[in-house]
Amino acid sequence: MATSDSATIDLVHSQRKKGFELFVMGVLILCSLVAVAVTVGIVLSLLFEAFRFFERIPLTDFLFGTKWSPQTALRADQVAAEGAFGAVPLITGTLLISFIAMCVATPLGLLSAIYLSEYASKRSRNLIKPALEILAGIPTVVYGFFAALTVAPLLRAGGESVGLSVSSESALAAGLVMGMMIIPLISSLSDDVINAVPQAMRDASLGMGATHSETIRKVVLPSAIPGIAGSLLLAASRAIGETMIVVMAAGLAANLTANPLEAVTTITAQIVALLTGDQEFDSAKTLSAFALGLVLFVTTLVLNVVALRIVRKYQEQYD
Repeated sequence: MATSDSATIDLVHSQRKKGFELFVMGVLILCSLVAVAVTVGIVLSLLFEAFRFFERIPLTDFLFGTKWSPQTALRADQVAAEGAFGAVPLITGTLLISFIAMCVATPLGLLSAIYLSEYASKRSRNLIKPALEILAGIPTVVYGFFAALTVAPLLRAGGESVGLSVSSESALAAGLVMGMMIIPLISSLSDDVINAVPQAMRDASLGMGATHSETIRKVVLPSAIPGIAGSLLLAASRAIGETMIVVMAAGLAANLTANPLEAVTTITAQIVALLTGDQEFDSAKTLSAFALGLVLFVTTLVLNVVALRIVRKYQEQYD
Protein backbone atom coordinates (compact mmCIF):
# COMPACT_ATOMS: atom_id res chain seq x y z
CA MET A 1 0.00 0.00 0.00
CA ALA A 2 2.81 2.42 0.90
CA THR A 3 4.50 1.79 -2.44
CA SER A 4 1.23 2.36 -4.32
CA ASP A 5 0.52 5.62 -2.45
CA SER A 6 4.06 6.86 -3.14
CA ALA A 7 3.69 6.09 -6.84
CA THR A 8 0.36 7.94 -6.92
CA ILE A 9 1.89 10.99 -5.24
CA ASP A 10 4.82 10.98 -7.68
CA LEU A 11 2.37 10.76 -10.60
CA VAL A 12 0.37 13.71 -9.26
CA HIS A 13 3.54 15.77 -8.79
CA SER A 14 4.69 14.87 -12.30
CA GLN A 15 1.35 15.91 -13.79
CA ARG A 16 1.44 19.20 -11.87
CA LYS A 17 4.96 19.92 -13.14
CA LYS A 18 3.92 19.17 -16.71
CA GLY A 19 0.87 21.37 -16.31
CA PHE A 20 2.98 24.21 -14.93
CA GLU A 21 5.50 23.82 -17.75
CA LEU A 22 2.68 23.94 -20.30
CA PHE A 23 1.33 27.07 -18.63
CA VAL A 24 4.74 28.75 -18.70
CA MET A 25 5.23 27.75 -22.33
CA GLY A 26 1.82 29.18 -23.19
CA VAL A 27 2.70 32.49 -21.52
CA LEU A 28 6.01 32.66 -23.39
CA ILE A 29 4.32 31.87 -26.71
CA LEU A 30 1.69 34.54 -26.01
CA CYS A 31 4.37 37.14 -25.27
CA SER A 32 6.19 36.20 -28.48
CA LEU A 33 2.98 36.48 -30.49
CA VAL A 34 2.29 39.92 -29.00
CA ALA A 35 5.74 41.11 -30.05
CA VAL A 36 5.24 39.68 -33.55
CA ALA A 37 1.75 41.20 -33.79
CA VAL A 38 3.04 44.65 -32.80
CA THR A 39 5.80 44.42 -35.40
CA VAL A 40 3.37 43.33 -38.10
CA GLY A 41 0.98 46.13 -37.11
CA ILE A 42 3.74 48.73 -37.37
CA VAL A 43 4.82 47.45 -40.79
CA LEU A 44 1.27 47.29 -42.12
CA SER A 45 0.40 50.79 -40.90
CA LEU A 46 3.53 52.18 -42.54
CA LEU A 47 2.88 50.33 -45.78
CA PHE A 48 -0.80 51.31 -45.96
CA GLU A 49 -0.19 55.04 -45.47
CA ALA A 50 2.97 55.01 -47.60
CA PHE A 51 1.10 53.41 -50.50
CA ARG A 52 -1.50 56.15 -50.24
CA PHE A 53 1.30 58.67 -50.57
CA PHE A 54 2.87 56.88 -53.55
CA GLU A 55 -0.49 56.93 -55.32
CA ARG A 56 -0.07 60.71 -55.47
CA ILE A 57 3.69 61.06 -55.71
CA PRO A 58 5.68 58.63 -57.91
CA LEU A 59 8.14 56.44 -56.04
CA THR A 60 10.98 57.48 -58.33
CA ASP A 61 10.34 61.17 -57.64
CA PHE A 62 10.40 60.46 -53.91
CA LEU A 63 13.55 58.33 -53.85
CA PHE A 64 15.58 60.23 -56.43
CA GLY A 65 14.22 63.77 -56.20
CA THR A 66 16.73 66.36 -55.04
CA LYS A 67 14.31 68.98 -53.72
CA TRP A 68 12.23 68.70 -50.54
CA SER A 69 9.48 71.28 -50.09
CA PRO A 70 6.34 69.54 -48.83
CA GLN A 71 4.31 72.73 -48.41
CA THR A 72 1.12 72.21 -50.41
CA ALA A 73 -1.64 74.72 -50.90
CA LEU A 74 -4.99 74.30 -49.21
CA ARG A 75 -6.89 76.03 -52.03
CA ALA A 76 -6.52 75.76 -55.77
CA ASP A 77 -6.00 79.52 -56.19
CA GLN A 78 -2.94 79.58 -53.90
CA VAL A 79 0.58 79.80 -55.26
CA ALA A 80 2.72 76.64 -55.28
CA ALA A 81 -0.17 74.23 -55.15
CA GLU A 82 2.21 71.31 -55.67
CA GLY A 83 5.02 70.53 -53.25
CA ALA A 84 8.35 68.86 -53.95
CA PHE A 85 8.89 65.51 -52.24
CA GLY A 86 12.42 64.48 -53.18
CA ALA A 87 13.89 62.62 -50.20
CA VAL A 88 17.53 62.69 -51.31
CA PRO A 89 18.42 65.80 -49.22
CA LEU A 90 16.90 64.18 -46.13
CA ILE A 91 18.70 60.88 -46.69
CA THR A 92 22.06 62.56 -47.26
CA GLY A 93 21.56 64.78 -44.21
CA THR A 94 20.75 61.75 -42.06
CA LEU A 95 23.79 59.85 -43.29
CA LEU A 96 26.08 62.87 -42.91
CA ILE A 97 25.15 63.57 -39.28
CA SER A 98 25.17 59.86 -38.38
CA PHE A 99 28.59 59.44 -40.00
CA ILE A 100 30.02 62.35 -37.99
CA ALA A 101 28.48 60.96 -34.81
CA MET A 102 29.91 57.49 -35.40
CA CYS A 103 33.35 58.93 -36.20
CA VAL A 104 33.28 60.58 -32.78
CA ALA A 105 31.68 57.81 -30.75
CA THR A 106 33.38 54.71 -32.21
CA PRO A 107 37.02 55.40 -31.27
CA LEU A 108 36.16 57.07 -27.96
CA GLY A 109 33.69 54.36 -26.98
CA LEU A 110 35.92 51.44 -27.96
CA LEU A 111 39.09 52.90 -26.42
CA SER A 112 37.29 53.71 -23.17
CA ALA A 113 35.88 50.16 -23.09
CA ILE A 114 39.35 48.67 -23.63
CA TYR A 115 40.81 50.86 -20.89
CA LEU A 116 38.07 50.02 -18.40
CA SER A 117 38.20 46.28 -19.05
CA GLU A 118 41.94 45.74 -19.51
CA TYR A 119 43.94 48.54 -17.89
CA ALA A 120 41.89 50.40 -15.27
CA SER A 121 42.19 49.52 -11.62
CA LYS A 122 39.08 48.55 -9.73
CA ARG A 123 38.92 51.96 -8.07
CA SER A 124 39.31 53.82 -11.37
CA ARG A 125 36.70 51.60 -13.01
CA ASN A 126 34.20 52.26 -10.22
CA LEU A 127 34.64 56.00 -10.79
CA ILE A 128 34.87 56.23 -14.58
CA LYS A 129 32.17 53.75 -15.62
CA PRO A 130 29.31 55.44 -13.68
CA ALA A 131 30.51 58.83 -14.97
CA LEU A 132 30.28 57.55 -18.54
CA GLU A 133 26.86 56.03 -17.99
CA ILE A 134 25.56 59.36 -16.67
CA LEU A 135 25.79 60.59 -20.26
CA ALA A 136 23.24 57.95 -21.28
CA GLY A 137 20.73 59.30 -18.77
CA ILE A 138 20.84 62.92 -19.94
CA PRO A 139 17.69 63.85 -21.92
CA THR A 140 18.33 64.45 -25.60
CA VAL A 141 16.78 67.91 -25.37
CA VAL A 142 19.59 68.86 -22.97
CA TYR A 143 22.12 67.68 -25.54
CA GLY A 144 20.23 69.82 -28.05
CA PHE A 145 20.58 72.90 -25.82
CA PHE A 146 24.28 72.18 -25.40
CA ALA A 147 24.76 71.80 -29.15
CA ALA A 148 22.79 74.94 -30.03
CA LEU A 149 24.10 77.24 -27.29
CA THR A 150 27.69 76.05 -26.83
CA VAL A 151 29.05 73.81 -29.59
CA ALA A 152 27.55 75.61 -32.59
CA PRO A 153 28.76 79.11 -31.53
CA LEU A 154 32.23 77.73 -30.79
CA LEU A 155 32.41 76.10 -34.21
CA ARG A 156 31.22 79.27 -35.88
CA ALA A 157 33.76 81.42 -34.03
CA GLY A 158 36.54 78.93 -34.73
CA GLY A 159 35.62 78.77 -38.41
CA GLU A 160 35.56 82.54 -38.75
CA SER A 161 38.98 82.80 -37.11
CA VAL A 162 40.48 80.69 -39.91
CA GLY A 163 38.38 82.17 -42.69
CA LEU A 164 35.72 79.46 -42.98
CA SER A 165 32.02 80.17 -43.30
CA VAL A 166 30.20 78.11 -40.67
CA SER A 167 26.43 78.21 -40.41
CA SER A 168 24.87 78.93 -37.03
CA GLU A 169 23.14 75.55 -37.43
CA SER A 170 25.42 72.90 -38.90
CA ALA A 171 25.68 69.17 -39.39
CA LEU A 172 29.04 69.21 -37.62
CA ALA A 173 27.61 70.64 -34.40
CA ALA A 174 24.77 68.12 -34.36
CA GLY A 175 27.08 65.22 -35.24
CA LEU A 176 29.65 66.04 -32.57
CA VAL A 177 27.08 66.26 -29.78
CA MET A 178 25.22 63.20 -31.04
CA GLY A 179 28.52 61.31 -30.97
CA MET A 180 29.04 62.27 -27.34
CA MET A 181 25.52 61.07 -26.58
CA ILE A 182 26.09 57.56 -27.96
CA ILE A 183 29.57 57.05 -26.47
CA PRO A 184 28.15 55.32 -23.34
CA LEU A 185 26.16 52.92 -25.53
CA ILE A 186 29.25 51.70 -27.36
CA SER A 187 31.46 51.81 -24.28
CA SER A 188 29.13 49.92 -21.95
CA LEU A 189 28.20 47.16 -24.39
CA SER A 190 31.77 46.74 -25.65
CA ASP A 191 33.05 46.63 -22.09
CA ASP A 192 30.66 43.80 -21.24
CA VAL A 193 31.63 41.90 -24.39
CA ILE A 194 35.37 42.27 -23.78
CA ASN A 195 34.97 41.13 -20.17
CA ALA A 196 33.12 38.06 -21.43
CA VAL A 197 36.22 36.83 -23.30
CA PRO A 198 37.58 33.89 -21.24
CA GLN A 199 40.58 34.73 -19.10
CA ALA A 200 42.20 31.48 -20.26
CA MET A 201 42.66 32.96 -23.73
CA ARG A 202 44.52 35.93 -22.25
CA ASP A 203 46.67 33.69 -20.09
CA ALA A 204 47.54 31.45 -23.03
CA SER A 205 48.57 34.45 -25.15
CA LEU A 206 50.69 35.90 -22.36
CA GLY A 207 52.20 32.48 -21.72
CA MET A 208 53.31 32.32 -25.36
CA GLY A 209 55.31 35.53 -24.86
CA ALA A 210 52.84 38.12 -26.21
CA THR A 211 52.67 41.50 -24.53
CA HIS A 212 49.51 42.86 -22.96
CA SER A 213 48.76 45.13 -25.92
CA GLU A 214 49.41 42.33 -28.42
CA THR A 215 47.06 40.08 -26.49
CA ILE A 216 44.36 42.71 -26.67
CA ARG A 217 44.85 43.35 -30.40
CA LYS A 218 45.28 39.77 -31.57
CA VAL A 219 43.24 37.73 -29.10
CA VAL A 220 40.71 39.73 -27.09
CA LEU A 221 39.36 42.10 -29.74
CA PRO A 222 38.95 39.48 -32.51
CA SER A 223 37.06 37.27 -30.07
CA ALA A 224 34.82 40.18 -29.06
CA ILE A 225 34.16 41.47 -32.58
CA PRO A 226 30.62 39.99 -32.86
CA GLY A 227 29.51 41.82 -29.73
CA ILE A 228 31.35 44.99 -30.68
CA ALA A 229 29.63 44.93 -34.08
CA GLY A 230 26.31 44.68 -32.30
CA SER A 231 27.11 47.67 -30.11
CA LEU A 232 28.09 49.73 -33.17
CA LEU A 233 24.86 48.75 -34.89
CA LEU A 234 22.79 49.86 -31.91
CA ALA A 235 24.72 53.12 -31.77
CA ALA A 236 24.20 53.73 -35.50
CA SER A 237 20.48 53.03 -35.14
CA ARG A 238 20.33 55.48 -32.24
CA ALA A 239 22.11 58.11 -34.30
CA ILE A 240 19.84 57.62 -37.31
CA GLY A 241 16.73 57.87 -35.15
CA GLU A 242 17.77 60.92 -33.11
CA THR A 243 15.54 63.99 -33.52
CA MET A 244 15.92 66.72 -30.89
CA ILE A 245 19.63 67.34 -31.36
CA VAL A 246 19.12 67.64 -35.12
CA VAL A 247 16.19 70.04 -34.79
CA MET A 248 18.02 72.31 -32.36
CA ALA A 249 21.55 72.17 -33.78
CA ALA A 250 21.28 71.30 -37.48
CA GLY A 251 17.99 73.01 -38.32
CA LEU A 252 15.20 71.99 -40.69
CA ALA A 253 16.71 73.21 -43.96
CA ALA A 254 16.62 70.43 -46.56
CA ASN A 255 19.95 71.22 -48.19
CA LEU A 256 21.58 68.71 -50.50
CA THR A 257 25.19 69.08 -49.42
CA ALA A 258 28.13 67.08 -48.12
CA ASN A 259 29.59 70.10 -46.34
CA PRO A 260 29.34 69.49 -42.56
CA LEU A 261 29.59 73.25 -41.93
CA GLU A 262 26.20 73.92 -43.51
CA ALA A 263 22.69 73.41 -42.13
CA VAL A 264 20.97 70.14 -43.02
CA THR A 265 18.02 68.13 -41.79
CA THR A 266 17.25 64.45 -41.27
CA ILE A 267 14.38 62.09 -41.92
CA THR A 268 13.28 61.96 -38.28
CA ALA A 269 13.33 65.75 -37.92
CA GLN A 270 11.11 66.12 -40.97
CA ILE A 271 8.71 63.45 -39.69
CA VAL A 272 8.27 65.46 -36.49
CA ALA A 273 7.80 68.68 -38.43
CA LEU A 274 5.23 67.09 -40.75
CA LEU A 275 3.14 65.58 -37.96
CA THR A 276 3.27 68.49 -35.52
CA GLY A 277 -0.02 70.27 -34.93
CA ASP A 278 -3.41 69.59 -36.52
CA GLN A 279 -2.89 67.69 -39.74
CA GLU A 280 -5.20 66.18 -42.31
CA PHE A 281 -4.21 62.64 -43.21
CA ASP A 282 -5.56 63.07 -46.72
CA SER A 283 -2.84 65.47 -47.85
CA ALA A 284 0.38 64.42 -49.53
CA LYS A 285 2.31 66.53 -47.03
CA THR A 286 1.13 64.49 -44.05
CA LEU A 287 1.29 61.15 -45.84
CA SER A 288 4.91 61.84 -46.79
CA ALA A 289 5.84 61.33 -43.11
CA PHE A 290 4.82 57.67 -43.41
CA ALA A 291 6.87 57.29 -46.58
CA LEU A 292 9.86 58.66 -44.71
CA GLY A 293 9.13 56.27 -41.84
CA LEU A 294 9.14 53.39 -44.32
CA VAL A 295 12.55 54.51 -45.59
CA LEU A 296 13.86 54.50 -42.01
CA PHE A 297 12.41 51.04 -41.42
CA VAL A 298 14.02 49.60 -44.55
CA THR A 299 17.34 51.27 -43.72
CA THR A 300 17.35 49.78 -40.23
CA LEU A 301 16.42 46.37 -41.63
CA VAL A 302 19.34 46.49 -44.07
CA LEU A 303 21.71 47.48 -41.25
CA ASN A 304 20.50 44.54 -39.17
CA VAL A 305 20.98 42.08 -42.02
CA VAL A 306 24.50 43.34 -42.76
CA ALA A 307 25.45 43.29 -39.07
CA LEU A 308 24.08 39.76 -38.69
CA ARG A 309 26.21 38.57 -41.59
CA ILE A 310 29.29 40.20 -40.08
CA VAL A 311 28.62 38.62 -36.69
CA ARG A 312 28.13 35.17 -38.22
CA LYS A 313 31.31 35.50 -40.26
CA TYR A 314 33.47 36.26 -37.24
CA GLN A 315 31.69 33.71 -35.09
CA GLU A 316 32.58 31.01 -37.61
CA GLN A 317 36.17 32.30 -37.77
CA TYR A 318 36.82 32.44 -34.03
CA ASP A 319 34.62 29.65 -32.69
